[in-house]
Amino acid sequence: MGVVLFTGFPGFLGSALLPRTLRRAPDARAVALVQAKFLDQARTTLARIEREAPEIAGRTDLVVGDITVDGLGLEQVERERLLGGPLEIFHLAAVYDLSVPADVAWRVNVEGTRHVVRFAEAASQLVRLQYVSTCYVSGRYDGIFSETDLELGQPFANHYDHTKHEAERVVAKARDAGLPVSVYRPSVVVGDSVTGATQKFDGPYYLLQLLARQGRTAFAPLPRAASRTRFNLVPSDYVVDGIAALAGHGPAVNRTFALAQPAPPTVTEMCEVFADRLGKQLRVVPMPVGLAAFSIDHVPGVGRLFQVPSSTLEYLTHPSHYDTDATTAMLGGLGVHCPPFTGHVDAMVRFFRANPQVGTAAMV
Repeated sequence: MGVVLFTGFPGFLGSALLPRTLRRAPDARAVALVQAKFLDQARTTLARIEREAPEIAGRTDLVVGDITVDGLGLEQVERERLLGGPLEIFHLAAVYDLSVPADVAWRVNVEGTRHVVRFAEAASQLVRLQYVSTCYVSGRYDGIFSETDLELGQPFANHYDHTKHEAERVVAKARDAGLPVSVYRPSVVVGDSVTGATQKFDGPYYLLQLLARQGRTAFAPLPRAASRTRFNLVPSDYVVDGIAALAGHGPAVNRTFALAQPAPPTVTEMCEVFADRLGKQLRVVPMPVGLAAFSIDHVPGVGRLFQVPSSTLEYLTHPSHYDTDATTAMLGGLGVHCPPFTGHVDAMVRFFRANPQVGTAAMV
């Protein structure tokens, strides 16, 4: 009997992919590697999953571990059980936070990935390492960034992008040495395309919040390049559907996939649509990103007024464009298609307005 190991449970991706994977592999068991501090949350999440999908009930073990420790912090008996037979690994754990300190980002995103890769290399029968990266390994590369690109001398605006790039380099090196790997690069992930549901309001939701707090006329301080800069956001169900379909697809082995919007809106277009769905008239106030970031961080009252982390502003002038042609073609053959921004923004705004209690914090 094969085992599917998940890191990052009970995070969003792990919670969504675990039942899909067990249905795909009816003879397999799942092992979810859980940090001790999230164990109660993991139990609650697993109980919900098994209520909603009773056909997979009893096939998942929650195991306390830690990717930042060599051997994933597992007891020797557990390691030997996992490594001794067919093993598929979904490495989903990472710090998804643009403001993450450097030491935390390197420990979790880079060293954690290095430990997972070593664990995969030690498996007697590794089926595949399914690794979730990000489109923003592109850093601030100015131009078209393809699925086969990784090291183009690009600079990085924050520790999150930089460490995810370094982590993907670790995975790519192992792949080139013979490890069976699939790499998935989502762009900015927002709520489900139908329900709008999401676990946190960050990224473009900060702009939604800024507009929603204002009156009938809403002002948005945007960089002058906002009308030319594309903001790539995709609904969460497209990312889950894409990974679930590709993870069981043989031709996806040793490929990298850009789970990004093929035709993203510009920053200005996105804000105009947000304002329209909120019933407001948008007024754009041109402002250099550097000045806006400095004001948020250093001018008293500005940060409290805008409630937009300065680390997110770089994405309003993000210069990379993502080539999704190969991913779109393969997923199209599997029946998975990315809806356009206008096809999921209504659900996104509806959920946002109905759920003000949703926070912005990431699991760390």
